[in-house]
Amino acid sequence: MRKLFTILSGLSALAVGAVATAGQALAAQAEPWQLGLPEPVTQLARDMDNFHTYWLMPIITVITVFVLLLLLYVCWRFRESANPVPSKTTHNALLEVLWTGIPVVILVVLAFPSLSLLYATDDFEDSEMTLKIVGHQWYWEYQYPDHGNFKIDAYIAARTHEEAEQQGVKRLMETDEVIVLPANTKIRLQMTSADVLHNWSLSDFGVRMDTVPGRLNEFPLSPVEKPGDYYGFCSELCGTDHAFMPIHVRVVPKEEFEAWAAEAREKYDIVEQAHKPGTGPEVAVSPVGAAQ
Repeated sequence: MRKLFTILSGLSALAVGAVATAGQALAAQAEPWQLGLPEPVTQLARDMDNFHTYWLMPIITVITVFVLLLLLYVCWRFRESANPVPSKTTHNALLEVLWTGIPVVILVVLAFPSLSLLYATDDFEDSEMTLKIVGHQWYWEYQYPDHGNFKIDAYIAARTHEEAEQQGVKRLMETDEVIVLPANTKIRLQMTSADVLHNWSLSDFGVRMDTVPGRLNEFPLSPVEKPGDYYGFCSELCGTDHAFMPIHVRVVPKEEFEAWAAEAREKYDIVEQAHKPGTGPEVAVSPVGAAQ
């Protein structure tokens, strides 16, 4: 009874949290008691959220409840006291057809919205700019080939609460260099890695893709509708500092982005001039060039 009470108390607390957050708009960062995916700010992320909420969750909930009830019925119906002589039945044609056919039907139904999403993640038509992302142990490098081909290295800003308080930043979320992108602009994201597998993951944009050494992966970032600051993380185990390579993207109006890009061309290194052989431990452009 004590265990049952503990479980019921936990479920009640979860329900209270869901009610408390039901009417709140989810921000670009996690909030206490937040449930579900972050609020999408691109059409592709919204389609992914709808697929998760209105297709996958109802179907897997029905399957889970059905299997649970079936297990409870079997435990009760075939308990030793009520069924002292076990059944010798080994085959049932109807059951075998049902438990084979129903999952096939479910997969066929899910294939339509799933394939639609899959094709959308490979649609680069009308892309207005390109952002190259290179994963390093343990920071992100960003290149802007359409705006002067400069590069920005973004390291974590604060690992400890003390550092975050001193700098006035969010611990484990913000970077020393903020990556700026224009709002309402379709962007071709190109991703690779200089060392090991990383994963550039930003749920608000609907983006989660591996950066692979020697390979150039691409993802179409559909227009971000809401300017603001967005946060993500490396989602591929990449070494000891895997937890310390966050993603911080600031989305601004197009005019503000153009002004920022003009200043950035003067402030940051050009890709071809950065880390020339013999001048540093890393060659920033080798993985991308090799992949192309």
